[in-house]
Amino acid sequence: MLSLLNYKQFGEGETVVFLHGFLESISMWEKLSLESIHFQSILIDLPGHGNSKNEDNSLVPSMEYMANQVIDTLNQLGIKKYNVVGHSMGGYVALVLKKIDERCKKVILLNSNFWEDSSEKQKDRIRVADIVFKNKNLFLKEAIPNLYNNQIQFKVEISNLLEEALKMDAFSIAYASLAMSKRIDFTELVAHKPTDFVIVQGELDAIVPKLIMESKDVLQNVPYYLIKNTGHMSHFENPNEIKKMLIKELGNVESN
Repeated sequence: MLSLLNYKQFGEGETVVFLHGFLESISMWEKLSLESIHFQSILIDLPGHGNSKNEDNSLVPSMEYMANQVIDTLNQLGIKKYNVVGHSMGGYVALVLKKIDERCKKVILLNSNFWEDSSEKQKDRIRVADIVFKNKNLFLKEAIPNLYNNQIQFKVEISNLLEEALKMDAFSIAYASLAMSKRIDFTELVAHKPTDFVIVQGELDAIVPKLIMESKDVLQNVPYYLIKNTGHMSHFENPNEIKKMLIKELGNVESN
């Protein structure tokens, strides 16, 4: 049986799975030139994103469904063990993988977090799910530019992401938003073995605020990278620093 999820696989060495964020796809990783780092990269389009379909018929949106689809894909590829880099929503999926799949070793949370939504944030995600069925295009045109700290500098990147997101159907966007609202708190999981995690924080990230992240006690024991002058899209806004972090934490540059 073929995987339901679209993926791209390249490189040699230890396996690193890359999971994009909400409204994104595997194209988001292109800026990092992952081919130059010595590990096997597996880039996966999460359900309903990019070229992956969302075929969850349970009517209960969840990160667990997305994680299990990733597991099925890795099973079909014969992966024995792996690390994960998860951007934003991809980080939430990565936390589930760490909890339920013993093959998952290190998790890098890129512009992501490990706590559950506040009641206010949950209401906001439910509101998003309602809005996209009424006016998907308007929502995307308002939401996507806010991911970047400097919207003028990254005008082209914003346009490209918007063009890609507009291809998504309203169901997939609403599903992902509701799934994020229902996720559980993973603070204890991170605290149990903090060296299995890496936190990468955008200094000016409005989605995952620096002040909230740095208020978490567990952060004292977790490797922590603060990426200066970046918002929620650190991999676009400062790809060199993100690549340095990946090399330090997961691999090394191949010799020419």
